[in-house]
Amino acid sequence: MAAPSSPERTEQRRGQRLLFVAVLFAVLLNFPFLGVFNFDARVAGIPVLYLYVLGIWGLLVLLTGWLVKVKL
Repeated sequence: MAAPSSPERTEQRRGQRLLFVAVLFAVLLNFPFLGVFNFDARVAGIPVLYLYVLGIWGLLVLLTGWLVKVKL
């Protein structure tokens, strides 16, 4: 059986990295982490929990975009 060519290996690695990112962010947006930030405090008038979710979502978008665009 022949080894996969370089473009196939690159796509396979990219897929594995995107799967890792998806699992990581699923964990970060799950209850134990959300519970840590669910307290009665505000930053610039915005609840801390909302800022956490927005920040994690922004990181997900940036990291996914970078992984899709970069040639690994």
